[in-house]
Amino acid sequence: MKPLVFLTLCAAMAPLYAQDDAVLPYRPSVSTPAQLPTPGQLEFETGFLSAKSSDSRRDSLPYTFKLAFNEQWGVLIEGESFVSSREDGSPRQRGFGDTTFVLKRAFIIDDATAFGLELGAKAPTAKDTIGSGKSDYSINGIFSRDMGPVHMDANLNATRLGAYDAGTGRTQVGWASAFSTPISDKWQAIGELSGTHRENTLNTAQLLVAASYSPNKRLVFDFGVARGLTSASQDWSLFGGVTLPLAKLW
Repeated sequence: MKPLVFLTLCAAMAPLYAQDDAVLPYRPSVSTPAQLPTPGQLEFETGFLSAKSSDSRRDSLPYTFKLAFNEQWGVLIEGESFVSSREDGSPRQRGFGDTTFVLKRAFIIDDATAFGLELGAKAPTAKDTIGSGKSDYSINGIFSRDMGPVHMDANLNATRLGAYDAGTGRTQVGWASAFSTPISDKWQAIGELSGTHRENTLNTAQLLVAASYSPNKRLVFDFGVARGLTSASQDWSLFGGVTLPLAKLW
């Protein structure tokens, strides 16, 4: 299914499941907020992502299901419903992506400050030509804070890789800091720096700039662009997506 058609169908679904509680988007930035969605409200995020480097291109339809049991505990299931990738000199590969399961704990300090902890496990549901073919395990620490009109999400994580080259580190450290601020009642601006480090490999880093539009508190659209800042990063990526509630389970 084409991304534009898929997003249109998701937007059309929103009124069918509309609830009084606002959604809490985790996209489009690499970092996530410490807070959880409204307890009992199953939220869905999806979109498209197109990343291009000098010798490769990768297009995908990422998705995330989010459900909080209460203000402290929740779970996420995320992955890619479709991937199309190609490197120069190789045939195009298409298929389903890997799937990640996350257990999340939020520590709410006050209305403006929260810490978070995520424990994740990636299942190798993609074929080897698209994914790594191995399971990964990760831990992510989060600090979120409102500073007047500016909201900040800072993430620091470590991933134990199942697949890695001989002579390189097995643990990858990732970092990300995102800042967002409203520019009108319905529009918001987002900026983020993020990157990764692993022993005996080149560091990655990128700058992300995005905007989101919320016609109501239960529906948020986003779009933006990211630029790689190192030789090991992708050159450019374009993305867009939507966050909406699927159902109020309790």
